[in-house]
Amino acid sequence: MPLQSLATGLRRRCRDAAVRALVVATVAAAGLVGIQQEAPVDAPADLGRVQPMAVTSNQIAVPPAPMGWASWNTFAAKIDYNVIKAQVDAFVAAGLPEAGYKYINLDEGWWQGTRDSQGNITIDESEWPGGMSAIADYIHSKGLKAGIYTDAGKDGCGYYFPTGRPAAPGSGSEGHYEQDMLQFSKWGFDYVKVDWCGGDVEGLDAKTTYQAISDAAAKASATTGRPLTLSICNWGKQNPWNWGAGMAALWRTNTDIIFHGNSPSWDSMLANYDANVHPTGQHTGYYNDPDMLMVGLSGFTASQNRTHMNLWAVSGAPLLAGNDLSQMSAETAAILKNPEVIAVDQDPRGLQGVEVAEDTSGLQVYSKVLSGTGKRAVVLLNRTGSAQNITVRWSDLGLTDASATVRNLWTRANVGNFSGSYTTSVPAKDSVMLTVTGGTEASSSTYEAESAGNTKAGSAADATCSGCSGSTKVGNVGNGAANTLRFNGVVAGATGTKVVDIAYTNGSGATRTAVLKVNGQTPTTVAFPPTGSWSTPGTVSVEVSLAKGSTNTLTFSNPTAWTPDFDAIQVRPLPGTNGTQLVGQQSSRCADIDNNTIVNGTQAQLWDCAGGSNQSWTYTTRKELVVYGNKCLDAFQAGTTNGTKVVIWDCNGGSNQKWNVNADGTITNVNANLCLDAYNAATANGTKMVLWACNGASNQKWTRQ
Repeated sequence: MPLQSLATGLRRRCRDAAVRALVVATVAAAGLVGIQQEAPVDAPADLGRVQPMAVTSNQIAVPPAPMGWASWNTFAAKIDYNVIKAQVDAFVAAGLPEAGYKYINLDEGWWQGTRDSQGNITIDESEWPGGMSAIADYIHSKGLKAGIYTDAGKDGCGYYFPTGRPAAPGSGSEGHYEQDMLQFSKWGFDYVKVDWCGGDVEGLDAKTTYQAISDAAAKASATTGRPLTLSICNWGKQNPWNWGAGMAALWRTNTDIIFHGNSPSWDSMLANYDANVHPTGQHTGYYNDPDMLMVGLSGFTASQNRTHMNLWAVSGAPLLAGNDLSQMSAETAAILKNPEVIAVDQDPRGLQGVEVAEDTSGLQVYSKVLSGTGKRAVVLLNRTGSAQNITVRWSDLGLTDASATVRNLWTRANVGNFSGSYTTSVPAKDSVMLTVTGGTEASSSTYEAESAGNTKAGSAADATCSGCSGSTKVGNVGNGAANTLRFNGVVAGATGTKVVDIAYTNGSGATRTAVLKVNGQTPTTVAFPPTGSWSTPGTVSVEVSLAKGSTNTLTFSNPTAWTPDFDAIQVRPLPGTNGTQLVGQQSSRCADIDNNTIVNGTQAQLWDCAGGSNQSWTYTTRKELVVYGNKCLDAFQAGTTNGTKVVIWDCNGGSNQKWNVNADGTITNVNANLCLDAYNAATANGTKMVLWACNGASNQKWTRQ
């Protein structure tokens, strides 16, 4: 077999516009093809942990976050051909396509749930002359792409939350997934957003439901030859950041940023941003989606619009305008089209920005690793009610203290060259967006795929590769669950988020995928675009959470198709994300938040230590234990009695969120003066954590590591 064979309670509705997305299943649909390869060689001696030659600097661009416009925020369900046509014309006249915006998305309201006797969708042609293909054709005539909308359940959001039209029973696609996806593709639509109102009411399982929809979209694309990309819109329910990659190109992580009839809100913008930070789930063309932009809506100031753009861009989020483009001011257009902010959002490395510092509560520093070397985007966010100085330190960004150039992306001018850090004043409830370029990367560690210290299982084997570091790579990974490559002994100086550059070759001409599992964490699907040949390596980047020490593992697999061939991985620190695991003395298990859940009130528990972001706790100078960068360990309802649940909650400065970390290994709640306790001295996975009177027992003692 050739080494390079190719296989390839009711939640309110979501008003996202899912734009350009990848239908990943089309990769798996590719046929098996033999690929010319370099001849395999016997396994070489262990190359160790130091690269014998430089790992490639050929960073492969990944599909960027989608950009476009969607109808919901301005028009709710009151849309028809003329409404959409007018917005298309205004979209083009405003120069949005030249700025990178491509998609025109029809949200709810285009259909009232009617079907013919064969189950095919029927349309009111008095509203849509020529049917839906006519509006898709008009959008395409302007060089743009067209999007459409449905629901995963039998009845869509237009039934449960009618907004400007009568309730629309039957306005979902359940029971018609393949039929509807094929119809959308035949009409000429390029992607589909699938909401969750019906799915939520019916209690559907989100992962399996959206997988069925993804498969239906892939089948439709294979039939028509038109890619139909999928956007998941289940409002963050059932934690789509755990499973969305490989199924769709973007997934909503939260409720609507603005509900019908409401005005834009600074608080809702921040809440959606905070709920969207899942860096290990976002990579290689798969994106967390915090919902549409409110930029240009009545009630938001210019500074709020800029902060909105800053936060979405540093997050690498979809930029989906929702304002009335026919009434858009020049100021709003300029904000939406700022090329330097857009460049950060669309950076071809495709990573998500993370919080790297909060020296004072409400004064935060976020950073995104950009393509190239020594380049970072930075947002200084002031959530407080008065102007404050905020400092960004190079060390928190994974750079040395060497001089780097700081640029303000709204003045579009260089501020100067600075060594080690930069401080500036940020107005109340405002932000400053910067780039730091020309910096020097902090030291990294490289691990060769062919190292004898790694585990190559099943058919995985070494092969010669003239362009690879060490002139060797590992192929024959995937196309069966047993055929895996595991990097062993990956070192982290501290628990926290790291950037991993994966060097690989893919000469197949089509994107391949691999499942990446870090330690015992939830796996994620990583996409690997073509590199040009099987001897030409390139890199894609992911953010992973590692545990302090030298026992971390990264395993690549694919049970149904061949992966690319692997050259090496390079692990880069992001020290501003560093935390510690809280390891129970009695159980040797870690304080954990189940399944990467972010919902307030989720009770902490014991689980096998795996170094995930749900086990990485930062102890602040304010005596908080913070997970995910924005959730605090909390004594539920400020309880002070034995058995009080210990949960996560939005950090609010309360004394029930403050903890003393004591020399004897105990952790005591400042408000209750009780100990953090593994309930009933149990040691099994899932044991809940509570407050209890301190008694010196080992189930109340913790090691931070």
